[in-house]
Amino acid sequence: MNSDMKKFWTVILFALANFGALALGGFLMGDGPQGEWYQELTKAPWTPPGWVFGAAWTSIMLCFTIYMVKLWEVTNQAKNLIFLFSVQWFLNVLWNPIFFSFHQVLAGLVLIILLTGLVWKFLIGYRAQMKLHTLWILPYAVWMIIATSLNAYVYIHN
Repeated sequence: MNSDMKKFWTVILFALANFGALALGGFLMGDGPQGEWYQELTKAPWTPPGWVFGAAWTSIMLCFTIYMVKLWEVTNQAKNLIFLFSVQWFLNVLWNPIFFSFHQVLAGLVLIILLTGLVWKFLIGYRAQMKLHTLWILPYAVWMIIATSLNAYVYIHN
């Protein structure tokens, strides 16, 4: 398989994995933000309107796909990269039902802190290899700080 075909399939696989995580997480959260439980929570004053979450996650996963494709091209540690990506994927999907379906705010906070740390590990740990391409993961890293603060606020104030 030539390098263009390999890159094409790498893009497809990371895009399917990333957007598949969004779809599965969305499915597993049930009513999610529209549910009575979430609506009645005391939420952070900086909680964005609902539509922002969909737009943000779509943009983040697009950028993260580009980031992962580039990282896949430059890393010489494929097994480690797949492990870290898989853990990130699992934490990302798992947070939705833990928080929204099971109403386990503290467990959700622990998961989101782990996910935030892992995303920052990608950003910091691979910046020498990724150089300017590190910017592709920056939206994910920043959003995770915001999301963690929203989860923490719900935990503290409810």
